[in-house]
Amino acid sequence: MKVVCIGGGPSGLYFSLLLKKAFPESDITVHEKNRSNDTFGWGVVFSEETLSRFAEADPASYEQIEASFKYWDDIETFFGGTCVRSTGHGFCGLSRRQLLLILQERCRQVGVKLVFQSEVKADDLPAADLVVVADGVHSPLRERHAAVFKPTVDWRRCKFTWLGTDKPLKAFTFVFKNTAHGLFQVHAYPFEDGLSTWIVECREEVWKKAGLDTKSEEESVAFLEQLFAEELGGHRLLANKSIWRTFPTIRCEQWYHQNLVLMGDAVHTAHFSIGSGTKLAMEDAVALAGAFKQHGTSQGALPTVLAAYQAERQLETLKLQRAAQTSLEWFENSARFLEQPPLQFTFNLLTRSRRITWDNLRQRDPALMKSVDGWFADQAGTERRSDGSAPPPLFAPLKLRGMTVRDRVVVSPMCQYVAKDGTVDDWHLVHLGSRAMGGAGLVMTEMTDVSPEGRITHGCAGMWNEPHQQAWKRVVDFIHRDSFARVGIQLAHAGRKGSCQRPWEGDGPLSAKEGAWQTVGPSALPFARGWHTPKEMDGADLAKVTADFVAATKRADAAGFDFVELHVAHGYLLSSFLSPLSNRRKDRYGGSLENRLRFPLEVFDAARAVWPEAKPMGIRISASDWLGEDGMTVEDAVEVGKAFKAHGCDLIDVSSAGNVPESKPEYGRMYQVPFSEAVRFGAKIPTMAVGAILNPDHVNSIIASGRADLCAIAREHLSDPYFTARHAQAEKVDCFAWPDPYLAVRPR
Repeated sequence: MKVVCIGGGPSGLYFSLLLKKAFPESDITVHEKNRSNDTFGWGVVFSEETLSRFAEADPASYEQIEASFKYWDDIETFFGGTCVRSTGHGFCGLSRRQLLLILQERCRQVGVKLVFQSEVKADDLPAADLVVVADGVHSPLRERHAAVFKPTVDWRRCKFTWLGTDKPLKAFTFVFKNTAHGLFQVHAYPFEDGLSTWIVECREEVWKKAGLDTKSEEESVAFLEQLFAEELGGHRLLANKSIWRTFPTIRCEQWYHQNLVLMGDAVHTAHFSIGSGTKLAMEDAVALAGAFKQHGTSQGALPTVLAAYQAERQLETLKLQRAAQTSLEWFENSARFLEQPPLQFTFNLLTRSRRITWDNLRQRDPALMKSVDGWFADQAGTERRSDGSAPPPLFAPLKLRGMTVRDRVVVSPMCQYVAKDGTVDDWHLVHLGSRAMGGAGLVMTEMTDVSPEGRITHGCAGMWNEPHQQAWKRVVDFIHRDSFARVGIQLAHAGRKGSCQRPWEGDGPLSAKEGAWQTVGPSALPFARGWHTPKEMDGADLAKVTADFVAATKRADAAGFDFVELHVAHGYLLSSFLSPLSNRRKDRYGGSLENRLRFPLEVFDAARAVWPEAKPMGIRISASDWLGEDGMTVEDAVEVGKAFKAHGCDLIDVSSAGNVPESKPEYGRMYQVPFSEAVRFGAKIPTMAVGAILNPDHVNSIIASGRADLCAIAREHLSDPYFTARHAQAEKVDCFAWPDPYLAVRPR
């Protein structure tokens, strides 16, 4: 097999080496446009857990790489005039130039041809059975065949420059320095004796305000040496083509085309804040070489080989890219955390990508986490264990107006669809009562509708008449009498998503025979093809819905609820007014965000006016439609949070999507927490996080980092009503109160 590799970076060299080892008869040539000893950048870093595959793939190169490593365990964070050190992380690094020289020499040893200062043009490819496209971020070949590879290139909001320094570092070092221009941040680490990488990053607007957009490389280095003079301690910054760049997040839908295959930065990028670009590139090489070993090098086997390579790498890469993107966005928005104390800021930083969590960090660095737990307990007023130690952050109380919840776990609203004409019964008493007894601080009812036509299905719960009020009072009274939980009701109107079958009956629109009713909405737009067309609401409709919310709120108070949440999410009526995808009105209730907010705020004001002053009231919102600038964005959500806060809102429950079926959420553990974080810091209001919060470790991570004040959990509570109590047992939290009949299992 004749192979041409375009690009002599880690992926191209490593693949060529591995394939030639496996198939010595192959004719492999690597074309690199730079000289053999050129490299732009300084050190590359790996975590120890990523190295085992490299040792197995080619022991000879691994031994040389390992011999060049600098090892360290610590992360040091310089922020707010202090340094917080965390240990137990296990990193190693080496010079990028040294890595390339090792791989070049191994390629020569096995017979790979290396051609330097050779730039292969996209329209003049050498004849070959396989062309490996490893030509980097700006890959001309990827762009030439963009219609097939379907790349997305997301240019981000920060500028960065990749520098070196002659300061010998002993840890992965983060520096955060707030200036008159804005926040600058440093990612730095050692890679050989007397040399370290020193990456400086800042928002583009900060970069321009500091005048760096007009400075030469030499002037820029001088500016940064002065800015970080204290941290550098007399050492120099070193440049090597250290221009300011913008980081692109690159993803490709297709990784190969005919005899072309993409690898490394040409097919994917991962932000340098998690140090995985070189790791990903070299793992691509291992996977592609492995696919050839499994399926052979015959021309007929090539499609199978390339499909196997993409199947193995694409999903794993996407997972890491999600973590990298979360980390990238944390650094883009790090200025929002400047008011946090250094200890909390450091915990926030360390857990930013969700790959490291509270429990994981406790295993790595128990001393640090003892400090974090103690600090959080002190500022939250958490009762200590009998031995004086601080319980996990999950067990901290939270006060909202006159309501105090004893811990940060919330039973999220979960529609049951078994109410009888809107009236809840024993099912709801047991469903909610058992979860209250299970230790959750706040138990929320399912979406409870304010009118018959406001229901999703015939089985939805209601609060529009006296029997509903009395049925709910029975549930509330039980929770108050026999548990320590507070209880809240989520009031809603389904809008254009109403008049539907129960999920297990088809989950589609009701037919006339099934008792369908006329739905309403801000505009006469059905939710999806085949759905009912809602009536565009006129003044009388708006007034009726407002009156229905007011009446339901009064009934909620009479039933004894501690908290009311208005449902302004997931495409139900109030949410559909907020989203420009469902609200096309031309009057004062449509158009600008200010106008789209008008009706939800009117409803909130009317409900707040009849809800007792001492009791808190909140809303649930869809912070994003997951459709870019066309729908609701997180920036819009922050403005929504500010508006509702100004009208007396106490808590925002931050979810996403649901307004249109075209939304494409990127699911994953804790995937909606960044929205909560943005609203909490942007609007300066307490928030509740939701979305794949799967265990107490997640709750502790979210709460301790300050990304939310409460965590709402649905599915995990369905399988374990005693979610919170079990964590109290596991953590021996003997200060956690249990109902008297359950004291036998209370930790002692």
